[in-house]
Amino acid sequence: MAELLVERFETMPPQLRVAARFVLDHPKDVALMSMREQAHQAGVSHSTMMRLARWLGLEGYEDMRSLYARALRETIAGEPARQGIEQRGDPGYSTAGVVADTLAAQISSLGEYGNAMQIIAAADLLARSRDLFGLGSRSAYPVASHFVHLMSFLAGGDRKVTLVGEMAGQGLDALQHAGRGDVLLAVGMSPYERTTIDVARQSARQGVAVVAITDSSVSPLTRIARETIIVTSNSQSFFPSMAPAFAAVELLAALTAVRSQTDAAERVKQSEEQLAAFGIYWKPPR
Repeated sequence: MAELLVERFETMPPQLRVAARFVLDHPKDVALMSMREQAHQAGVSHSTMMRLARWLGLEGYEDMRSLYARALRETIAGEPARQGIEQRGDPGYSTAGVVADTLAAQISSLGEYGNAMQIIAAADLLARSRDLFGLGSRSAYPVASHFVHLMSFLAGGDRKVTLVGEMAGQGLDALQHAGRGDVLLAVGMSPYERTTIDVARQSARQGVAVVAITDSSVSPLTRIARETIIVTSNSQSFFPSMAPAFAAVELLAALTAVRSQTDAAERVKQSEEQLAAFGIYWKPPR
């Protein structure tokens, strides 16, 4: 069903696209919430949800809910559930547990077959690359920076790893001479930064292979990228979570190291020894 939604997304009327985006990004809610609750969360009318089901060839929205409920039953075994638990009347314990369990489940899902294959395909591309670039704005900027930091340990010879963007040490002109053989990791979550989309699109025009870390299969970055890693940014708090994106970067770096046959651990050790020799690290007084 998700594949069909993605395939038909661009041809849908605007309101149906809003409903489809909700279904793609909140599959568990589709299985558990009523149609009216889902419509309210998505910001559309309940009739729009019904029209979406018919657009996909189903008789009604209950048919869609049944499909997602069946998928949820098949995968829910062992999933953490701490909703509503309180310790000695302290609601903070419940909140901490729910948020922690949500993050743990989101990060764990990166190891599921479909998600793992996305990361493996991206790692194969990085392992064959020439120069690497990391791009992200606002909350995505630290994720791109972490990518550049980790991948710098895999760089050798003339291979460069560069953080680009308005917040980075090097501006977007660092991509001026990038082209075929180079890879740009673009990180972007809804609401998407125009600069990130524009730079990723222009890089692709230059022949740069774009790898996207984003939050939806219908994200604008997905349509630009050669390989896409979908992560969940929903959290049980007031802010979108970037923890799954950080985890995806670390998985990507680990797999790239294996595929490029680089002794990354030895390079990290050498780097730490060099920094220690420069007196970068604090030492306890003798």
